[in-house]
Amino acid sequence: MNELIQLTAAEAAAKLAAGKITSVELTQAHLDRIAATDGAPLSDNRADGKSGLNAFLHINAEEALATAAAVDADRAAGKELPPLAGVPIALKDLIVTKGQPTTAASRMLEGWMSPYDGTVTRKVREARMPILGKTNLDEFAMGSSNEHSAFGVVRNPWALDRAPGGSGGGSATAVTAFQAPLALGTDTGGSIRQPAALTGSVGVKPTYGSVSRYGVIAMASSLDQVGPVARTVLDTAMLHEAIAGHDPLCPTPPATSPQKLRQAQKPHASATCPACASASSRNSAAATAKASKQACSHASANPSKSYVPQAQRSLRSPCPPSPKPSAPTT
Repeated sequence: MNELIQLTAAEAAAKLAAGKITSVELTQAHLDRIAATDGAPLSDNRADGKSGLNAFLHINAEEALATAAAVDADRAAGKELPPLAGVPIALKDLIVTKGQPTTAASRMLEGWMSPYDGTVTRKVREARMPILGKTNLDEFAMGSSNEHSAFGVVRNPWALDRAPGGSGGGSATAVTAFQAPLALGTDTGGSIRQPAALTGSVGVKPTYGSVSRYGVIAMASSLDQVGPVARTVLDTAMLHEAIAGHDPLCPTPPATSPQKLRQAQKPHASATCPACASASSRNSAAATAKASKQACSHASANPSKSYVPQAQRSLRSPCPPSPKPSAPTT
Protein backbone atom coordinates (compact mmCIF):
# COMPACT_ATOMS: atom_id res chain seq x y z
CA MET A 1 0.00 0.00 0.00
CA ASN A 2 1.31 3.43 -0.96
CA GLU A 3 2.45 5.21 2.21
CA LEU A 4 0.98 8.49 0.97
CA ILE A 5 -2.59 7.25 1.37
CA GLN A 6 -1.88 6.21 4.96
CA LEU A 7 -1.16 9.80 6.00
CA THR A 8 -3.79 11.57 8.05
CA ALA A 9 -5.07 14.83 6.62
CA ALA A 10 -3.06 16.79 9.19
CA GLU A 11 0.10 14.87 8.35
CA ALA A 12 -0.47 15.31 4.62
CA ALA A 13 -1.10 19.03 5.05
CA ALA A 14 2.15 19.41 7.01
CA LYS A 15 4.18 17.54 4.37
CA LEU A 16 2.59 19.57 1.59
CA ALA A 17 3.39 22.84 3.37
CA ALA A 18 6.98 21.70 3.90
CA GLY A 19 7.37 20.75 0.25
CA LYS A 20 8.07 17.08 1.05
CA ILE A 21 5.25 15.84 -1.18
CA THR A 22 3.08 17.37 -3.89
CA SER A 23 -0.69 17.49 -4.11
CA VAL A 24 -0.57 15.79 -7.51
CA GLU A 25 1.31 12.84 -5.99
CA LEU A 26 -1.10 12.66 -3.05
CA THR A 27 -4.22 12.95 -5.21
CA GLN A 28 -3.01 10.40 -7.75
CA ALA A 29 -2.18 7.94 -4.97
CA HIS A 30 -5.76 8.11 -3.72
CA LEU A 31 -7.21 7.81 -7.23
CA ASP A 32 -5.07 4.70 -7.73
CA ARG A 33 -6.36 3.30 -4.45
CA ILE A 34 -9.97 3.89 -5.55
CA ALA A 35 -9.30 2.13 -8.85
CA ALA A 36 -7.78 -0.83 -7.01
CA THR A 37 -10.47 -1.29 -4.37
CA ASP A 38 -13.78 0.14 -5.57
CA GLY A 39 -16.25 -1.87 -7.61
CA ALA A 40 -18.42 -0.95 -10.54
CA PRO A 41 -21.94 0.21 -9.57
CA LEU A 42 -24.64 -2.48 -9.56
CA SER A 43 -22.11 -5.32 -9.75
CA ASP A 44 -21.34 -7.84 -7.03
CA ASN A 45 -17.82 -8.24 -8.32
CA ARG A 46 -15.13 -6.16 -9.94
CA ALA A 47 -13.81 -6.90 -13.42
CA ASP A 48 -10.92 -8.82 -11.87
CA GLY A 49 -13.33 -11.08 -9.98
CA LYS A 50 -12.75 -9.50 -6.58
CA SER A 51 -15.47 -7.87 -4.54
CA GLY A 52 -15.35 -4.10 -4.64
CA LEU A 53 -16.31 -1.61 -1.96
CA ASN A 54 -18.59 0.44 -4.22
CA ALA A 55 -18.00 3.51 -2.07
CA PHE A 56 -17.96 5.93 -5.02
CA LEU A 57 -20.70 6.74 -7.51
CA HIS A 58 -18.60 9.18 -9.52
CA ILE A 59 -14.85 9.68 -9.85
CA ASN A 60 -13.69 13.24 -10.52
CA ALA A 61 -10.11 12.44 -11.54
CA GLU A 62 -9.48 15.11 -14.18
CA GLU A 63 -10.70 18.03 -12.10
CA ALA A 64 -9.05 16.70 -8.93
CA LEU A 65 -5.65 16.47 -10.59
CA ALA A 66 -6.08 19.92 -12.14
CA THR A 67 -6.86 21.41 -8.72
CA ALA A 68 -3.87 19.60 -7.23
CA ALA A 69 -1.54 20.91 -9.97
CA ALA A 70 -2.77 24.47 -9.40
CA VAL A 71 -2.14 24.16 -5.65
CA ASP A 72 1.39 22.86 -6.29
CA ALA A 73 2.10 25.76 -8.65
CA ASP A 74 0.87 28.36 -6.17
CA ARG A 75 2.83 26.78 -3.35
CA ALA A 76 5.98 26.77 -5.46
CA ALA A 77 5.39 30.45 -6.20
CA GLY A 78 5.31 31.21 -2.48
CA LYS A 79 1.62 32.08 -2.28
CA GLU A 80 -0.18 31.75 1.03
CA LEU A 81 -2.61 28.83 1.00
CA PRO A 82 -5.36 27.52 3.30
CA PRO A 83 -4.35 24.85 5.86
CA LEU A 84 -5.84 21.91 3.93
CA ALA A 85 -4.87 23.09 0.44
CA GLY A 86 -3.91 20.12 -1.69
CA VAL A 87 -5.44 17.47 0.61
CA PRO A 88 -8.03 15.41 -1.35
CA ILE A 89 -11.61 14.96 -0.19
CA ALA A 90 -14.71 12.98 -1.17
CA LEU A 91 -18.27 14.35 -1.02
CA LYS A 92 -21.44 12.45 -0.22
CA ASP A 93 -23.61 12.36 -3.34
CA LEU A 94 -26.31 14.34 -1.57
CA ILE A 95 -24.28 17.55 -1.88
CA VAL A 96 -24.73 19.34 -5.20
CA THR A 97 -21.52 19.92 -7.12
CA LYS A 98 -21.29 21.92 -10.31
CA GLY A 99 -19.72 19.96 -13.14
CA GLN A 100 -20.34 16.59 -11.50
CA PRO A 101 -23.47 14.43 -11.34
CA THR A 102 -25.54 14.51 -8.16
CA THR A 103 -27.88 11.53 -7.87
CA ALA A 104 -28.66 11.06 -4.16
CA ALA A 105 -28.10 7.38 -5.13
CA SER A 106 -31.42 7.38 -6.99
CA ARG A 107 -32.26 6.49 -10.59
CA MET A 108 -34.63 9.45 -10.59
CA LEU A 109 -31.67 11.84 -10.57
CA GLU A 110 -29.32 9.72 -12.69
CA GLY A 111 -27.35 12.00 -15.01
CA TRP A 112 -28.50 15.23 -13.36
CA MET A 113 -25.78 17.88 -13.32
CA SER A 114 -26.19 20.68 -10.81
CA PRO A 115 -25.89 24.21 -12.27
CA TYR A 116 -24.40 25.47 -9.00
CA ASP A 117 -22.28 24.44 -6.03
CA GLY A 118 -23.70 23.92 -2.57
CA THR A 119 -22.16 26.16 0.08
CA VAL A 120 -20.01 23.38 1.53
CA THR A 121 -18.81 22.49 -1.98
CA ARG A 122 -17.88 26.12 -2.52
CA LYS A 123 -16.00 26.20 0.78
CA VAL A 124 -14.13 23.02 -0.12
CA ARG A 125 -13.08 24.64 -3.39
CA GLU A 126 -12.04 27.81 -1.56
CA ALA A 127 -9.95 25.63 0.75
CA ARG A 128 -8.20 24.40 -2.43
CA MET A 129 -8.96 20.73 -1.74
CA PRO A 130 -9.08 18.39 -4.76
CA ILE A 131 -12.51 16.69 -4.94
CA LEU A 132 -11.95 12.99 -5.68
CA GLY A 133 -15.60 12.25 -6.41
CA LYS A 134 -19.06 11.60 -4.98
CA THR A 135 -19.75 8.80 -2.50
CA ASN A 136 -22.54 6.24 -2.33
CA LEU A 137 -25.43 6.33 0.16
CA ASP A 138 -28.85 4.93 0.87
CA GLU A 139 -31.22 6.36 -1.73
CA PHE A 140 -32.14 9.93 -0.75
CA ALA A 141 -30.44 9.18 2.61
CA MET A 142 -33.37 6.97 3.62
CA GLY A 143 -31.61 4.05 5.25
CA SER A 144 -29.12 3.06 7.89
CA SER A 145 -27.09 0.29 6.27
CA ASN A 146 -26.17 1.56 2.77
CA GLU A 147 -27.89 -1.49 1.32
CA HIS A 148 -30.58 0.64 -0.31
CA SER A 149 -28.71 2.56 -2.98
CA ALA A 150 -30.08 2.32 -6.52
CA PHE A 151 -26.47 1.82 -7.62
CA GLY A 152 -25.57 -1.13 -5.42
CA VAL A 153 -24.64 -1.78 -1.81
CA VAL A 154 -21.56 -0.37 -0.11
CA ARG A 155 -19.36 -2.92 1.65
CA ASN A 156 -17.59 -2.58 4.96
CA PRO A 157 -13.83 -2.51 4.28
CA TRP A 158 -13.17 -4.63 7.39
CA ALA A 159 -15.48 -7.43 6.20
CA LEU A 160 -16.95 -7.30 2.70
CA ASP A 161 -19.97 -9.36 3.73
CA ARG A 162 -20.99 -6.76 6.30
CA ALA A 163 -22.69 -3.39 6.02
CA PRO A 164 -20.82 -0.14 6.72
CA GLY A 165 -23.87 1.61 8.13
CA GLY A 166 -25.83 4.39 6.55
CA SER A 167 -26.97 6.45 5.06
CA GLY A 168 -23.42 7.75 4.60
CA GLY A 169 -21.62 4.43 4.33
CA GLY A 170 -19.83 5.52 1.18
CA SER A 171 -18.01 8.39 2.86
CA ALA A 172 -17.09 6.32 5.93
CA THR A 173 -15.89 3.40 3.78
CA ALA A 174 -13.83 5.68 1.51
CA VAL A 175 -11.97 7.15 4.49
CA THR A 176 -11.49 3.83 6.31
CA ALA A 177 -10.24 2.06 3.16
CA PHE A 178 -7.69 4.84 2.51
CA GLN A 179 -9.49 5.90 -0.66
CA ALA A 180 -9.65 9.44 0.73
CA PRO A 181 -8.16 11.15 3.78
CA LEU A 182 -11.30 13.23 4.30
CA ALA A 183 -14.96 13.13 3.31
CA LEU A 184 -18.17 15.01 3.88
CA GLY A 185 -21.37 13.32 4.97
CA THR A 186 -24.80 14.40 6.14
CA ASP A 187 -26.48 13.36 9.38
CA THR A 188 -30.18 13.44 10.23
CA GLY A 189 -30.51 10.73 12.87
CA GLY A 190 -27.07 9.15 12.72
CA SER A 191 -26.03 8.97 9.06
CA ILE A 192 -22.49 10.17 9.82
CA ARG A 193 -22.08 8.79 13.33
CA GLN A 194 -23.41 5.27 12.81
CA PRO A 195 -21.21 4.49 9.76
CA ALA A 196 -18.25 5.90 11.70
CA ALA A 197 -18.98 3.43 14.50
CA LEU A 198 -19.30 0.49 12.12
CA THR A 199 -16.16 1.28 10.11
CA GLY A 200 -13.86 2.53 12.86
CA SER A 201 -13.64 6.05 11.45
CA VAL A 202 -14.43 9.40 13.07
CA GLY A 203 -17.64 11.20 12.15
CA VAL A 204 -19.20 14.31 13.63
CA LYS A 205 -22.66 15.81 13.39
CA PRO A 206 -22.02 19.51 14.06
CA THR A 207 -24.43 21.76 15.91
CA TYR A 208 -27.50 22.32 13.74
CA GLY A 209 -27.05 25.44 11.65
CA SER A 210 -23.31 25.72 12.15
CA VAL A 211 -22.72 24.32 8.65
CA SER A 212 -24.85 25.48 5.74
CA ARG A 213 -27.38 23.11 4.16
CA TYR A 214 -27.67 25.22 1.02
CA GLY A 215 -27.22 22.89 -1.93
CA VAL A 216 -27.81 19.71 0.07
CA ILE A 217 -30.70 17.47 -0.96
CA ALA A 218 -32.91 17.27 2.11
CA MET A 219 -33.98 14.17 3.98
CA ALA A 220 -35.52 15.98 6.98
CA SER A 221 -34.80 19.69 6.87
CA SER A 222 -35.19 20.37 10.57
CA LEU A 223 -32.57 17.73 11.47
CA ASP A 224 -30.17 17.46 8.51
CA GLN A 225 -26.60 18.65 9.04
CA VAL A 226 -23.43 18.36 6.95
CA GLY A 227 -20.39 17.12 8.85
CA PRO A 228 -16.82 15.85 8.52
CA VAL A 229 -15.65 12.24 8.21
CA ALA A 230 -12.00 11.29 8.78
CA ARG A 231 -9.70 8.83 10.55
CA THR A 232 -8.72 11.10 13.45
CA VAL A 233 -10.42 13.66 15.66
CA LEU A 234 -7.89 16.31 14.61
CA ASP A 235 -8.71 15.78 10.94
CA THR A 236 -12.44 16.18 11.55
CA ALA A 237 -11.78 19.39 13.48
CA MET A 238 -9.66 20.80 10.66
CA LEU A 239 -12.32 19.96 8.07
CA HIS A 240 -15.07 21.44 10.24
CA GLU A 241 -13.08 24.68 10.44
CA ALA A 242 -13.06 24.79 6.64
CA ILE A 243 -16.79 24.25 6.11
CA ALA A 244 -18.45 25.90 9.13
CA GLY A 245 -19.90 29.39 9.27
CA HIS A 246 -23.13 31.33 9.05
CA ASP A 247 -24.66 31.32 5.57
CA PRO A 248 -27.53 33.67 4.64
CA LEU A 249 -28.42 31.26 1.82
CA CYS A 250 -29.07 28.37 4.22
CA PRO A 251 -32.80 27.52 4.00
CA THR A 252 -33.05 26.73 7.71
CA PRO A 253 -30.41 28.80 9.50
CA PRO A 254 -30.08 28.94 13.28
CA ALA A 255 -32.82 30.70 15.22
CA THR A 256 -30.72 33.83 15.12
CA SER A 257 -27.63 35.20 13.45
CA PRO A 258 -24.29 35.20 15.31
CA GLN A 259 -24.63 38.97 15.82
CA LYS A 260 -28.08 38.62 17.39
CA LEU A 261 -26.90 35.67 19.45
CA ARG A 262 -24.11 37.78 20.95
CA GLN A 263 -26.65 40.52 21.64
CA ALA A 264 -28.89 37.96 23.35
CA GLN A 265 -26.06 37.00 25.68
CA LYS A 266 -25.80 40.53 27.06
CA PRO A 267 -27.52 41.36 30.39
CA HIS A 268 -31.27 41.52 30.02
CA ALA A 269 -32.76 44.99 29.59
CA SER A 270 -36.32 44.89 30.87
CA ALA A 271 -37.28 47.96 28.84
CA THR A 272 -36.82 45.93 25.62
CA CYS A 273 -38.93 43.01 26.81
CA PRO A 274 -42.59 43.40 25.78
CA ALA A 275 -43.79 41.64 28.92
CA CYS A 276 -41.67 43.92 31.13
CA ALA A 277 -42.81 47.01 29.24
CA SER A 278 -46.43 46.01 29.77
CA ALA A 279 -45.80 45.54 33.47
CA SER A 280 -44.16 48.97 33.66
CA SER A 281 -47.21 50.67 32.22
CA ARG A 282 -49.45 49.06 34.81
CA ASN A 283 -47.30 49.46 37.88
CA SER A 284 -45.39 52.15 39.64
CA ALA A 285 -41.68 52.80 39.17
CA ALA A 286 -41.00 50.97 42.42
CA ALA A 287 -42.88 47.90 41.23
CA THR A 288 -40.98 47.97 37.94
CA ALA A 289 -37.63 48.09 39.73
CA LYS A 290 -38.70 45.19 41.89
CA ALA A 291 -39.76 43.23 38.79
CA SER A 292 -36.35 43.81 37.19
CA LYS A 293 -34.61 42.44 40.27
CA GLN A 294 -36.77 39.34 40.06
CA ALA A 295 -35.01 38.55 36.76
CA CYS A 296 -38.16 38.46 34.67
CA SER A 297 -39.58 35.42 36.44
CA HIS A 298 -42.67 35.76 34.24
CA ALA A 299 -40.61 34.49 31.29
CA SER A 300 -40.18 31.18 33.04
CA ALA A 301 -43.74 31.06 34.32
CA ASN A 302 -45.22 31.75 30.90
CA PRO A 303 -42.59 31.34 28.16
CA SER A 304 -45.17 31.56 25.39
CA LYS A 305 -45.46 35.29 26.09
CA SER A 306 -41.73 35.89 26.20
CA TYR A 307 -39.96 37.30 23.17
CA VAL A 308 -36.89 35.15 23.88
CA PRO A 309 -36.83 31.93 21.76
CA GLN A 310 -36.67 28.73 23.76
CA ALA A 311 -33.33 27.79 22.21
CA GLN A 312 -31.76 30.99 23.54
CA ARG A 313 -33.11 31.07 27.08
CA SER A 314 -30.30 28.98 28.49
CA LEU A 315 -27.87 31.62 27.18
CA ARG A 316 -29.52 34.38 29.20
CA SER A 317 -28.86 33.96 32.87
CA PRO A 318 -31.48 36.57 33.95
CA CYS A 319 -34.18 34.59 32.13
CA PRO A 320 -33.64 30.87 32.86
CA PRO A 321 -35.50 28.21 30.87
CA SER A 322 -38.82 26.88 32.03
CA PRO A 323 -38.59 24.14 34.68
CA LYS A 324 -38.95 20.59 33.39
CA PRO A 325 -42.28 18.92 34.23
CA SER A 326 -42.18 16.27 36.92
CA ALA A 327 -42.32 12.62 35.93
CA PRO A 328 -45.84 11.26 35.46
CA THR A 329 -47.19 9.19 38.33
CA THR A 330 -48.56 5.71 37.78
